[in-house]
Amino acid sequence: MYRCLAAGLFCIAASLFLPDAAFAGHAIAMHGGPLYPADFRHFDYVNPEAPKGGSIVFGATGSFDSLNPFIVRGTSAIGLREHVFESLLARGYDEPFTLYGLLAESVDMPDDRSSITFTLNPKARFSDGEPVTVDDVIFSLETLRDKGRPNYKTYYSKVSKVQKLGPRTFRFVFDADGDREIPLIMGLMPIIPKHVYSARDFGSAGFETPIGSGPYVVEKIEPGSNITYRRDPNYWGVELPVNVGQNNIDRLTYEYFRDANASFEAFKTGIYHARPEDDPGRWTTGYDFPALRDGRVRKEVFESGMPSGMYALVFNTRRPALADRRVRDALIQLFNFAWVNRNLYYDAYVRTQSFFDGSELGSHGLAASKKERELLAPFPGAVTPEIMAHGWQAPKGDPSGQDRENRVRAVSMLKQAGYEIRNGRMADVKTGRPLAFEILVATPSEERLALTYSRMVKRIGVEATVRNVDPSQYQERRNNYQYDTIFNSWFSSLSPGNEQSFYWGSEAARMPGTRNYMGVTEPAVDAMIAAMLEARTREDFIAAVRAMDRVLLSGAYIIPLFHQPEQWLALWQKVRTPEKTSLYGYRSGTWWIEEK
Repeated sequence: MYRCLAAGLFCIAASLFLPDAAFAGHAIAMHGGPLYPADFRHFDYVNPEAPKGGSIVFGATGSFDSLNPFIVRGTSAIGLREHVFESLLARGYDEPFTLYGLLAESVDMPDDRSSITFTLNPKARFSDGEPVTVDDVIFSLETLRDKGRPNYKTYYSKVSKVQKLGPRTFRFVFDADGDREIPLIMGLMPIIPKHVYSARDFGSAGFETPIGSGPYVVEKIEPGSNITYRRDPNYWGVELPVNVGQNNIDRLTYEYFRDANASFEAFKTGIYHARPEDDPGRWTTGYDFPALRDGRVRKEVFESGMPSGMYALVFNTRRPALADRRVRDALIQLFNFAWVNRNLYYDAYVRTQSFFDGSELGSHGLAASKKERELLAPFPGAVTPEIMAHGWQAPKGDPSGQDRENRVRAVSMLKQAGYEIRNGRMADVKTGRPLAFEILVATPSEERLALTYSRMVKRIGVEATVRNVDPSQYQERRNNYQYDTIFNSWFSSLSPGNEQSFYWGSEAARMPGTRNYMGVTEPAVDAMIAAMLEARTREDFIAAVRAMDRVLLSGAYIIPLFHQPEQWLALWQKVRTPEKTSLYGYRSGTWWIEEK
C-alpha cells in the first residue's frame, strides 16, 4: 500500500494516479493510496490545540418525531448519525474518498475487492460502557439490511457472507457483481449495539434514547422543537488521530423553527449561533442588523473543492411534447441566466455548465481525452461534436432581457423539430397542437423562477403553465413522474459511485421513486456508469465520469441553472474555526468556543 509521507497538494495528486493494490493497514482509498501515513497525528484541517468546552446552538426548520435515523418511518432529529453513531472507518475530508481507522483499528482488502477484513479496536466502547464486538457488527448489518432504509438493503445485500476470523477480526465477502465501491461503503456502515436494539422494535419511530459509540450522547429533547447532545466525558476514541481537534464543544443544540424567515430572525437575536446561507438576497442585503454592525456576528466565505452539483429545470422525456431533443434544446436556449441572475439574485450566482462543475470531474471547457473517446467509441452520436470538443457551453444571455439571438436560434431549432408560429403560438405543423408544458413547483422561490421562465418562452409562442401544489401532492407526483417539468438538485461528490445508477440509469427510469426524473434510457450513460464503478485508477475514473457528464449534457435533459461560487456562513463571534478549510469546505465538527 502506498503511504504519502508529506502533506499538501503534491501528495494528493500523487496518490490519486497510482493503480490500486491490495490494501493492508490504517486506511483504504477508492483510488490510489491515502494522503495521511499510518503514524499521522491529526487531519490538516483541524486545530489540534482547540480548547474543549462551551456550547453552541444550530438552527433547523421543520420538526422531528423520531430518534432513529436509520428507518423510513418518521422524521429523525438532526445530528444523530453524526454525533451518536460511529462506523468502522472515518472519512478524511482532504481527499475524494479515503477512510481511516475508527471502530476498526486496521483494514485489509485484496486487489480484486472481493472481500474486506476489519480488526476492531480493543478500546472501542458504546456509551453505556459495553465493548463493541463482532456480534454487534453482524447484528448491525442484518438489522439495517432487513429493517433499515432502502439504500441499506441495496448496498448491504451485496455481502454474501460474514466470516468470524478471531475475537476482534471479521471479513465481509461480496457477491460477484464486481462493485469496487462496496468495500468502502461497508467501512461507513453505522454500528449499533446488539444488546440494546435487539430488545427494541427497530422499525418503529419514537423517542427511546439512542445508544451508540460516538463522541456525544443525547442529553435532552423537546419533541419536534429541539434536541441537545452532551459530549461524553468517557468517550473511548478521543485520542484517535481521526478525532484529534474535533468534537470540541461540550453541548450541541439543534433548535427547530417554522420556516426560513423565523429562523433568520432567531439568528439575528442570538438564539442560535451558526447560519449557513443560501439566499443571495439575504446574504447581500439582509445582514445589516445590530449584532453584525457592532461585531458580535461575522460573515465568512469558504472555498470548497467539491463539485457544484446540479440544480436544474428537469424535462420529463416520458412526456410526448418533451421527447424530442431538438425541442428541449430550443427551450434551453430561452433561459436568460444573465437577466435572471441580475434581477432576481443580485449577480451572486454562477451558471452551472457541468454535473460536476468546479472540479476535476467536470467536462466544461475541456476537450475529450483519449480515454474518454475510447469509452464513447461504441456509442456514436451519444455526444455532440461541440460537447466532445469543449464541453457544454451555456447560452450567453443578455442582462437587458432582450436576448434576441437566442430566441432566433430557438425558433430555428423548433422549425427543424416540426413546429411553426401560428397566430402567435408555437404549434406542430402536422397536428396544429400548440407546444405547451407545465412547470410543477412547491415553494415560493421555485414559483418565482418558473414564472420568470414562463414569460421568456411565451415570447416565441410557447405556453408554460406554472402549477404550485402542496408538498404531499408534489412528492407523490414526483415519485411517479406525473409532471412535465420540475426543479431538482443533485448533490455531487468527488467520488460518485453506485448512486449514479439511481440518478441516470435506464433501469431506474422505469422504476417509481428513483431520482432519474428525466427518464434517461441511454445505453451510453449505463456504460459510463459501469466504467466508473470498474475503474482501478483515478485517471480511468475521471475519464469515465467526464464521459458520462458529456453524454448527459448532450441529451439536453435539463436546463442547468446556477450555484453558489463559495460557501456562505454567518457566525456569532464565540464560534471559532480552523485556519485551513478541508477539500469539502468547512466542517462544524472542527469548531470550538471562545467565550469572552
